[in-house]
Formats: sequence, structure tokens, C-alpha cells
Amino acid sequence: MKKGLVLEGGAMRGMFTSGVTDVFMENGIVFDGAVGVSAGATFGCNIKSGQPGRAIRYNKRFAGNWRYCSMRSFFLTGDMYGADFCYNQIPNKLDVYDVESYRKNPMEFYVVASDAVEGKPVYKKLETCDEHDLTWMRASASMPLVSTPVKIDGYTLLDGGMTDSIPLRFFESIGYERNVVILTQPKDFVKKPSSLMGLMRLMLKKYPKLVEAMANRHNMYNEETRYCFEKAEKGEVLVICPEKPLGISRTEKNPDELERVYQEGRRTGELWLDKVKKFLSAEG
Repeated sequence: MKKGLVLEGGAMRGMFTSGVTDVFMENGIVFDGAVGVSAGATFGCNIKSGQPGRAIRYNKRFAGNWRYCSMRSFFLTGDMYGADFCYNQIPNKLDVYDVESYRKNPMEFYVVASDAVEGKPVYKKLETCDEHDLTWMRASASMPLVSTPVKIDGYTLLDGGMTDSIPLRFFESIGYERNVVILTQPKDFVKKPSSLMGLMRLMLKKYPKLVEAMANRHNMYNEETRYCFEKAEKGEVLVICPEKPLGISRTEKNPDELERVYQEGRRTGELWLDKVKKFLSAEG
């Protein structure tokens, strides 16, 4: 029975996820595969490389650096989260990513991006974490309006959360039967229609199908969370989420705030530790 980990995005709410998954790694909890969306992809890749503590470390170190995330970066490079700094300088030089361990780890790692032309999710298995894979990771986390669409493998891609925010069904469809889902919003959260749809229609007018997907995103998201919790009530899935809203900006630059949310994730991970071990060890 394949054991999977499904990681929602949420920009800097992802520090919560990193706290949970660091506790998992430190306690020897392993999965056969993981799928990450947006921040769930960019931070979740540290699970496959076996580097607990890395995501919170480099985020605290570089959150205030304009090359990492800023409107200055957006105006100069076309990306609020600087592509070269985030996906080259940091993993290759400043806080080195353990590519060798990533490749040796048999755990499968998938990311979700959104096909801007078709307005549908694209799922990509990343096996080497080379420059090509890092570009897919960047595509998964390329937030609309503040990112240049990523062109790769014949696709034009933006943030995966636009078309599949919580890809539990995808993981089930490829044979993952026992899944742990980590959300970055509390259980009672209900997503509302985006207040930026007017701007979306203007800025993304070349991609009408993607605009339509964004107009419906709140319905997609709320249906996916409902599906997760219904399966959790049946004992078929474990859903881990914050008890209350995390109250952190999507582009938070205060290291203390990042640490606060990370520690909330660690506390939650420790509370769920025994349940997760029991759930993953069960055979049916």
C-alpha cells in the first residue's frame, strides 16, 4: 500500500508545513511519495533530500533581501520571487541543496503547475532536481500577476494552486492509497471569490481558460477541502491543518513571524506524530 504526502501551497504559510514535515523527518517518518503545490513544492522538496531545518533557515536569512522577494525584483526581473536568486543562487551556493541525497532517495516527488493555455493542472515527477526540475518547481510557485509565465516542455505555466490546490485525487489516481494531507488553512476556512479577478482578466487576457479557472478557484478549493475532510472522517486520509488562521503575510519578511508560524507547525507535527505513525503502519 503506497503511502503519500500531499502538500498545499500558501506562500509563507508554508512555514507551517515545513514545521510539520521537519518533525516527521526528525522522527523517521517516511513516505513512498509526495506531491507539492507552489510553496508545498518549493519547501517540500527538502523532504526528499533529507534536510530538516533548511526551509526555515534560508527563508529567515533571505526574507528581507530584495533579490529573494520584493516589488523591486518584480519590476527588474518580472518575478516578485527572483528566479535566479531563488532557484540558482540559494540552492547552488548560499544554502546548498543536497541533490545527491535527493536522487538517492527512492521517494517519488511530484509538483503541480497550471497550464496557462488550457487552464488545467499539469503534474510533473521530478527525479533529478537539476536545472530543468528546478524550473518546474519555479513554475509551480509562480504566483499570478507577480510572475512571468514559465515556458518549459511545450507548456506555458503558472502557479499550480490556480487549478489544483490540494491534489489528493491525483495522488489517489496514481496508486497512493494511504495519504497524509497538510493544509495551511484551518478546517473551517472557506475560500471566497478572488477580489483581483478584474485585474486577472486584464493582465492574463492572453489566457482566457486560465482566467476562467481562477474565477472558479474558490469553488474548486472548497470542494477539495470538503473531499479531504470527508475521507478523513472515514479514516481513509489524515488531514493536518492549523487550529486557527496563521495570520502571516504571503510575502512575510519578518524572521520572527516566519519562526512563529514554523514553530506552530512543529507543535502540530508533534501532536500528530503518534497518529501518523499508526496510520501509516496500518495495512487496510
